[in-house]
Amino acid sequence: MTCRQFLPFALAVALVVGSGPRPGCGWQDDPAGKPLEDQASPSRVLADPFDFSEVPPLPEVDPPTAEQVDESLRRGVEFLLKTQNRDGSWGSHVTARDFEVFAPVPGAHLAFRAATTGLAVSALCECDNGDPRIAEALDRAGAWLVANVHRVKRADSIAIYNVWSHAYTIRALLRLRARPGMPPEVISELDGLVRSQLDFLDRYESVDGGWGYYDFEWGARKPTSSSISFVNATVLIAFYEARHAGFRLNEKTLERALAATRRQQRPDFAYLYGEYLKSRPMMEINFPGGSLARSQSCNLALRLWGQEAITDNVLKTWLIRLYVRNGWLDRGRKLPIPHESWMYVSGYFYYYGHYYAGQVIEVLPADERAPYQDMLARLMIDRQQPDGAWWDYPLYSYHKQYGTAYALMALVRCKR
Repeated sequence: MTCRQFLPFALAVALVVGSGPRPGCGWQDDPAGKPLEDQASPSRVLADPFDFSEVPPLPEVDPPTAEQVDESLRRGVEFLLKTQNRDGSWGSHVTARDFEVFAPVPGAHLAFRAATTGLAVSALCECDNGDPRIAEALDRAGAWLVANVHRVKRADSIAIYNVWSHAYTIRALLRLRARPGMPPEVISELDGLVRSQLDFLDRYESVDGGWGYYDFEWGARKPTSSSISFVNATVLIAFYEARHAGFRLNEKTLERALAATRRQQRPDFAYLYGEYLKSRPMMEINFPGGSLARSQSCNLALRLWGQEAITDNVLKTWLIRLYVRNGWLDRGRKLPIPHESWMYVSGYFYYYGHYYAGQVIEVLPADERAPYQDMLARLMIDRQQPDGAWWDYPLYSYHKQYGTAYALMALVRCKR
């Protein structure tokens, strides 16, 4: 293996083992890239990190107006409409960089494109304001999903990126089938695809329970990948939506995934990056600063599936932490090497975490959501690019599309 061939593979290893370089990186060049100043002293958020009997004082926020939220949503939707591929999908393998994340062809790129398309479909469904262009884009995207998602599988013995695709296409298909006026025969076809994606997730479950996206062990037919906390959360939330839409789940797969995620939960509701770090719980990536994005999805997943310890106060505290400590994530945003920022944070954590933060807010009582909506909306609006997109990590030509979809689905939950 030449040095040039090794570099993308080494980056892929860094994604999983959390051993990426940690240079002391400075502020982003553009003003929107600067992390927020910490608006809460340690005594306000860290007095007792294991005590959730009270919620820390809310930080001061300059809330955006309803008009600013609507305008930001409009620009984001316009970006997705403008960048949809001719075949109805979003994203591509094209890159202008000298190196990229390990992605064996063609399977890895089909998985990336399916996941990106699934996210874009969900975003347009959630932001649909009756614009006929959105309806036309969803029709084309739905046709692409119908024609292609059954082909998304494990790329090779190492790369199992398809688990992301299955989770996000399940959520996209559920939103497509719920559109008004869908013919019964189309709903039946979409239902069959949902069941196939659930079957794929059974097939690619890790031997530990839950899911990983790399198998560096044996490359066996049953993946020996480490169970990764936030991958589990992503799938568990999709499972929850599927169950409530009337689909049958494999109960054993579900219980193993819940158990694997609970094993990775720390007493402060930070989460290990993956189960392979169980002997290193004090590694920086497992600290609250490294878990800011993971804790949103993992807390949400376990709360939805009935873990009583995850109270409203736990959810609120982690939403406040996401805002006042946003610099831990923001310092990694747009950096080209995985895990090169402080706390081993990667750029691709950013909009993923805020996407699930929006869904965490929906779990709270309706009359208590406003301050958390203001925090999230402020972060999203301030980071929108001039072209209407959002992105956090350069990934071939998928990053602007998936970043925009994530941000739109966070921001639309801030409307009041």
